[in-house]
Amino acid sequence: MSIVIPPPVHLDEVVEGLAGNPALPPELVRRLFAYRGGFGSVAKRPDLTDDMIAEIIAVDDHWLTHSLALNHSLPHSFRMTLTEHPDPAIRAALVVGAHDAPRQLFERLLGDADLRVREHLAESDHVPTDLRARLAADPDPKIRATLGQWWTQAPEAVRRLLLTDPEDMVRAGACATYYRRLPHPVPPADLLPVLLADPVTRAGAVRHCTLDADTARRLADDPDEEVRRELAEHPDLPPPLRDVLAEDPSPLVALRVFARQDTPESTRAAIHARILSDVSPPDRATDFQVLDDDAFERQLMSDMARLELRRLRLPWVTSSPLPYVDSPYACFRASAARSDRLPAPVVARLLDDEESSVRTTMALHARDRIDAATAERIDRSYRPEKRARWRPADDLPLPADVLRRLATDPDPRMRQLAPRDLGLPVEIVRGLAADPDDTVRQAIATHPRLPTRDLTRLLADPSESVAFAAAGNPDLPPAHMHRLLALAGL
Repeated sequence: MSIVIPPPVHLDEVVEGLAGNPALPPELVRRLFAYRGGFGSVAKRPDLTDDMIAEIIAVDDHWLTHSLALNHSLPHSFRMTLTEHPDPAIRAALVVGAHDAPRQLFERLLGDADLRVREHLAESDHVPTDLRARLAADPDPKIRATLGQWWTQAPEAVRRLLLTDPEDMVRAGACATYYRRLPHPVPPADLLPVLLADPVTRAGAVRHCTLDADTARRLADDPDEEVRRELAEHPDLPPPLRDVLAEDPSPLVALRVFARQDTPESTRAAIHARILSDVSPPDRATDFQVLDDDAFERQLMSDMARLELRRLRLPWVTSSPLPYVDSPYACFRASAARSDRLPAPVVARLLDDEESSVRTTMALHARDRIDAATAERIDRSYRPEKRARWRPADDLPLPADVLRRLATDPDPRMRQLAPRDLGLPVEIVRGLAADPDDTVRQAIATHPRLPTRDLTRLLADPSESVAFAAAGNPDLPPAHMHRLLALAGL
């Protein structure tokens, strides 16, 4: 008996899901070239044939061609063709997708009139060194500044050009406290005096300078809070200035003193208490509106300091962890948990720490000591500091018997894990496909044991993400794929 497909609530999402379905027949791939409801994602497929690619280019739809330019599997001959495309956004996307492109492509785009194209070239580590170096003389300072931020391992001649550029934004990008790539560059020693004297490069130069008493005092009085932050963690900072910076009006400066190994414990405790005492208004959307500019900035700095405190990890604690495994500061205990040399009783204690970040860190650094029950407990109690897709079960996989039990767990976040068992019994799969939580239905929508009747029902799910995932299931029968495209007028 044939299965009737209920009309999808989110037809556009279903079509987008089909565009990425690895089992989509070639004739249906071609039908999607006429689809204008999305962003042309069908052109990102790795299985496009040369005649399909030529057809996409001939259609000349912006989003379809843009996605094609981003396709890492695109043959070089077609990439060269797209370098002549009149739309600069297409040419810029081509740079992003061309990870293994030949030298000729980069040569052709290097003189592109559009800023976006040259900006992507400046960011790309795939551009040959000698070609990328030419961008240090680009007429637009934004390109030169981008090069300084992204090409941290540029030849010294290139970095010298950028560090002595006449434009402030270029010098600031080349000598900064934050870069887009690691490792951070070290400026030539002979340029350091000039960089320290320049307000736009001073903060980035502090960590590299030899700190004598006069320089330290001058930097401690700098009006730029970023300069004082960098000074606060300099290894040669004199103790009297360290104590001055501990009282700095900026909590971000004081936090750097908190993180120093030589900071007295009483000072560290006072900084910690100060940072935690600056609590945000309970209703941020309302209360921030009535703050004046100075008050708003102070509150923002306090929020940033608390976030940085939670994320702080200290290598000097990790290298000698035992004195800090019972520290009153969670960031110290998490730093200790990064050590791979902790005795078993300490590992057990940190795996049971009151802070999620400490428990998770310890579990990831003691994987050979983690049994299934502990792995489940760590994942169940995981509390990320910000919204993130990663969870401990990604690195501490649970056995099939645990995953099957979790299929009926009261917490939908734990039920989401059950589909990771590819041998899940069909009756459990069907139960999850009817779960009241859409995140659980999304997780089961691509399961290989999902019956066709349940899969087609998920295509009409009220959740866009569930419908999208179901359409990408390679077990979706071709007849159903045909029907869905017909519903979309394709």
